[in-house]
Amino acid sequence: MNGECDAKLGWLIDYADITKAFKPLWEKLDHHYLNEVPGLENPTSENIAVWIWKKLRPKLPLLTEVVVAETCTAKCAYRGDD
Repeated sequence: MNGECDAKLGWLIDYADITKAFKPLWEKLDHHYLNEVPGLENPTSENIAVWIWKKLRPKLPLLTEVVVAETCTAKCAYRGDD
């Protein structure tokens, strides 16, 4: 996330808001065959990160990066195309 912290609250965004925005996406991905998710016919980490970005960014306009990790050492970071 990128932006100005709320002077009174001391944060940029409440984690509960992030969770609420991401939950519907998580439910489409978790324990599902990703090749059958529309838009993820080729579910590489890179494609999953872009897919999440495109769906999450309208709900979280301060979003600056989506990271998808396959393992502790293998991950993809997508910073958007806008």
